[in-house]
Amino acid sequence: MKVKVISRSAEEFTRERSQDLQRVFRNFDPKLHAQEKAVEYARALNAAKLEKIFAKPFLGAMDGHVDAISCMAKNPNYLKGIFSGSMDGDIRLWDISSRSTVQQFVGHKGAVRGLAASTDGSILVSCGNDCTVRLWSIPGPKIADLDDASENASNPLAVYVSKNAFRAVDHQWDGNLFATVGAQVDIWDHSRSEPVTSFAWGSDTVVSVRFNPAHKDILATSASDRSITLYDLRMALPSKKIVMQTRTNAIAWNPREPMNFSLANEDCNCYSYDMRNMEQAKCVHRDHVSAVMDIDYSPTGREFVTGSYDRTVRIFQYNAGHSREIYHTKRMQRVFCVKFSCDASYVISGSDDTNLRLWKAKASEQLGVLLPRERKKQEYLDAVKERFKHLPEVKRIVRHRHLPKPIYKAASLRRTMADAEKKKEERKRAHSAPGTVVTVPLRKRRIVSEIE
Repeated sequence: MKVKVISRSAEEFTRERSQDLQRVFRNFDPKLHAQEKAVEYARALNAAKLEKIFAKPFLGAMDGHVDAISCMAKNPNYLKGIFSGSMDGDIRLWDISSRSTVQQFVGHKGAVRGLAASTDGSILVSCGNDCTVRLWSIPGPKIADLDDASENASNPLAVYVSKNAFRAVDHQWDGNLFATVGAQVDIWDHSRSEPVTSFAWGSDTVVSVRFNPAHKDILATSASDRSITLYDLRMALPSKKIVMQTRTNAIAWNPREPMNFSLANEDCNCYSYDMRNMEQAKCVHRDHVSAVMDIDYSPTGREFVTGSYDRTVRIFQYNAGHSREIYHTKRMQRVFCVKFSCDASYVISGSDDTNLRLWKAKASEQLGVLLPRERKKQEYLDAVKERFKHLPEVKRIVRHRHLPKPIYKAASLRRTMADAEKKKEERKRAHSAPGTVVTVPLRKRRIVSEIE
C-alpha cells in the first residue's frame, strides 16, 4: 500500500525575522472560486459603507477678513498659496498648509471684484469697484522674499484708473496681457497704462471673463444681458455669441479639453458647451437649489467645483448630470467663490461669513503618506466599487447624502415643479394634432438665440 503525504519546505512559509510579513498563497484560477462575484459584491458593499463612515471633508477655516469674500485666485507657481479679496478692499495671500495669512495687499478703496495671477507667478492683478486696476508683486516662497515684500505691500507696481467700475479680471495663460470687464472688455499690457484693445457688443455690464488655457488669444465673457461671448484677439472682433434665458455668473475652461467650457448660471444649473458648436449644451449639471455663483475646474479636467447662493459647495464630474459630492456647514453662508487647489487634492471656498474654508476633494481620502499595501488595498476597493456601482444597494449607499432641511425641501419642491411641467407637456402633446407640439430638449431650451 502506497501512502501519499503532503510535504512542503520550511523555507517557503517561515519568516526570517519576526517583523517580516507572512507570505500569503492564493490560487487565481477562476474555476476554483465559484463564489467570486458574491465575495467581491460584499466587499464593494462594505467599501461603500466604510467610505461613508470615514467621510470627513472639512479640514478647517481660514479666518482674517472682516467682510464677505468676493473673489479668489491661485498662484500657478506656488502650490500652497491662495489669494482672496473681500468686499472691504482687503486682499490677502494665504498659506494653505498653515492656514494663516502670509501677506496683505492694501490699496483698494472699495470691494475687490477680481483677482488673477500671471503664469510665472510674479504679478498679481486686482480690480474693484473703485475703478482701478492694480498690479502687485507676489512674494516668493522663501522667508527673505516675504520680508522684502511686506515692506512694499501697500505699494503696487502700477495703478490704472478707468471711468467705470470693474467686475472681473483674468490673466493670459502665456503672455503679458490681461483682460478686465465692466462696462466693456478691456485688454491691458503690463507695460502700458491704457488698454491695448477694447470690445463692446451690445451688453449692459460684463460680469466675468476667462482666457482659454490652450489658445492664449481666445477669451470668453458673460454679461448681464444673459449673453455668452467668445472673442479672438488676433481678429480684434467678437467671434460668437449666444443669449440664454438667465444670466451666467462665472465661466471656467476645461484645462484638459480646452475647446470645452462650463457656465455657472442663475437658474441653479451649470452648462457645458463646446465652443466649436454652441447650438446646444453638451451637458446640463443639476442639483443646486439657488443661483450658482462660481465654478472652477480641477487641473485633471475630470471634475469641477461649484459654489452657490444656497450655501453649499458641490463637486461634479465633467460629464455627469448630478453632483458626486455636496459640502456644507451650519455656519457657512452664501458661497461667492470656489477654487480647486493646483494639485486637485483640496477645494477652497469663500463665503459671505468672511471665512475661507478648506475641504478635501475626496471626502474619505486618507491624508499623509500611504504604504504600498495601503495604496493597493484602496485601489482594489475603488475597482470593486466601480465594478458594482450600478447595483441598487451599492448605488443607494454611494449616492446618499445628508442635506440641510431648507435645501432638502427646496430640492423636493423643484422636483415637484419639474414633474408638473413634464406632465403638462405630455397632456398638451396627447390632446394636440400630431407634430404640432415640438419637444425641445433642456440642452437647447435654455438658449434664446445664437449670433455669429
